[in-house]
Amino acid sequence: MAPAEPIIRLEDVHVTFRTRTGSLFNPNKVFAVRGVNMEVKAGETLGIVGESGCGKSTTANVMCGLQMPTSGKVFFRGKEVTKRSAEQRRRIGRVVSVVFQDPATALNARMTVRDQLKDPLVVHKVGSDADRNARVKDLIQMVGLPDSALDALPGQLSGGQRQRVAIARALSLNPSAIIADEPTSALDVSVRAQILNLLTDLKNDLGLAMVFISHDIQTVRYISDRIAVMNGGLVVEEGPAEQILNSPKDPYTRKLLGAAPSLLHPTI
Repeated sequence: MAPAEPIIRLEDVHVTFRTRTGSLFNPNKVFAVRGVNMEVKAGETLGIVGESGCGKSTTANVMCGLQMPTSGKVFFRGKEVTKRSAEQRRRIGRVVSVVFQDPATALNARMTVRDQLKDPLVVHKVGSDADRNARVKDLIQMVGLPDSALDALPGQLSGGQRQRVAIARALSLNPSAIIADEPTSALDVSVRAQILNLLTDLKNDLGLAMVFISHDIQTVRYISDRIAVMNGGLVVEEGPAEQILNSPKDPYTRKLLGAAPSLLHPTI
């Protein structure tokens, strides 16, 4: 039996940004991503780790269509979608969802939680109004919040509760994959482990693929099946989490492991 196609595959992806420095005809360039090859497989958590500016978030943005590659190819379930049509963007948007770093800015401050969770269902014309209301209740319970949270505004919730709402919204369309970009870095240390445990439980219960991005290799080691280490826009090492953590081959991976104390709560 042939292995299933990866949900997302990047092939020799480069992303180059022009800066405001340099001359009009010869601006300076930042090579954010340089020849990255990467796969997101069904049911697996891929951790992407590296210091700020290493290219990990840009790589994730290419995966979900927020950033066009300068060169290279992007495949979605085996079909090339590098230059996505509006229809392809809608279709992929139902399969791949994103959880951003700061829930305070990811959520609309003027919309109730109920309306924020219903919004993707309305945009994609999913179900009747009764179906949407039932789905919203399921989602809020799925992330461990009471039904009363549905009538709250984001400003009335704690940081951890807001991130739970953001995760619920990412799940609203029953995606096959979630891209979580530093989803715990804006939270108190005591709340981080709760959110990581929630993401792990949801991934296992729903059979999700997940891309988990962080600068903290100790957080990545806790949640990932495979780890890709990025430095200077390059993937310097990739493999099963146990192999990367116990037998790192690249000096940069060893540096990350040696320099990063665990930022997780000690009880996990």
